[in-house]
This record gives sequence, C-alpha cells and structure tokens, in this order.
Amino acid sequence: MPLPELKGTLTDIGTEELNHLEMIGAIVYQLTKDLTEDEIKEQGFGDYFVDHTTGIFPQAAAGFPYTAASMQVKGDPITDLHESMAAEQKARTTYDNILRFCDDYDVKDPIRFLRAREVVHYQRFGENLRLLTDKLNEKNFYAFNPSFDKKCFKNELKKKKK
Repeated sequence: MPLPELKGTLTDIGTEELNHLEMIGAIVYQLTKDLTEDEIKEQGFGDYFVDHTTGIFPQAAAGFPYTAASMQVKGDPITDLHESMAAEQKARTTYDNILRFCDDYDVKDPIRFLRAREVVHYQRFGENLRLLTDKLNEKNFYAFNPSFDKKCFKNELKKKKK
C-alpha cells in the first residue's frame, strides 16, 4: 500500500482477523471437546476426528483446509482493496448462514459480534479505497499499478499538482 494510513488499516484489520480465527477455534473446541466416539460418528465428524481428534484445524464447512491460496493478492492497491472488501462480504455471509442454522445463544452472540466486525472492516476498506483513488489521477487511476510502477505514480502526482 503506497500510503501510511492504508498500511495501518491493513495491519489493524489483519491482526483482528487472526483474532477471529482464535474465537471461532475456541467456539468449536468448546462444542466438541467432550464428544463421545458415538457422538462424533453421529454428528459426521468421523473423518475429521481420524485426522485431528478434537483439535482445532481451520477448514471450510466443506472440509477443505484453510490455506493462503484463498487470498487473491495482485500487488495493485486498488485491486487488493476491492478483493479485501469482497472477502469481508463473504465472511459476513458465512456468519449470516451460521446464524440461520444455530440455536445456541452462547454461539450466536459471538458470531453476531464477528459479523458486525466484518461490516466495519468492509467500511474501513471502502474508506481506504476512496483515500487511495483521491491521491491518484481521477481520470486515469486504472491505467497503472502505483505500487509496481512507482515512477509513473510519482509523475502522475507531479502532473496533478501543476
């Protein structure tokens, strides 16, 4: 990110997202730690149990493990901010879906909190996108990648000042 305030937002939200993983892991652990072998089988956790017992292993509901491959970073600040905004909306939708299936308020309350944070993150990324585009040449801000072509970015800023 070419602007210090954008870097700060990414650091803050990235740190908070790691905390989200920790909170979800704690919820899953609390829900599964005392399961019996029969309950594990009945609830469809047999395959998971074979690999991880009741340890927390981040994976999607469909069973595939979380990897960094889901982060579609391009190195272009505009593209990456749009991707971050989309990721926040996808997380919000996932939390909405969990709330549709869940009737345990000890689970629903933290999920509602996490959902609200995703909305705030989306808003912060949107604000950062506006800050970034305001610094670029409004008529041509998709024509180059300022983090890759710094010389072009500096030249565009100089032209804008004239």
